[in-house]
Amino acid sequence: MGSGNIGATNVHRTAGRKAGLAVLMLDILKGFLAVWLAARLTNDNPAVVALAAAAVMLGHCYPIFLRFKGGKAVATFVGAFLFLAPLALLATTIVFILVVSVSRYISLGSIIGALVFPFTVWFFEHASGDVMAASIYAALLVVYRHKGNIARLRAGKEHVFSFKGKQA
Repeated sequence: MGSGNIGATNVHRTAGRKAGLAVLMLDILKGFLAVWLAARLTNDNPAVVALAAAAVMLGHCYPIFLRFKGGKAVATFVGAFLFLAPLALLATTIVFILVVSVSRYISLGSIIGALVFPFTVWFFEHASGDVMAASIYAALLVVYRHKGNIARLRAGKEHVFSFKGKQA
């Protein structure tokens, strides 16, 4: 349905607000728990924790059980970095909200937020090299996964966001 993407925005658009919110929360939880578990199992080893953030996002984008056709990793990104870099994530969330409120494009907010994120990690968190590398990887992955959205934005054919979602 819709774009065929399993992410929260498409679920919101095709199945409604409650379903979209449920998918969003579960994907955020997935990202958070993967990184939290890696931290607990390795005594907060920064390399392993950063790798867990990258791995959960990659697994969300290319899940083996869905024939490697997954989401765009934005919600898992949020969950992973809620654990790793909460201040940077907060600053990036403000940027995301501003972009979406002005443009009404979730994809544009996600892309700009992803591009800003490594800078906010550096500025607010003074993070280790491992976390900085994970933030750059995350930004590049999110932008790459939005390549279709970028083409639609350039063509003026991208869907605008509505809080209403699918009407029941």
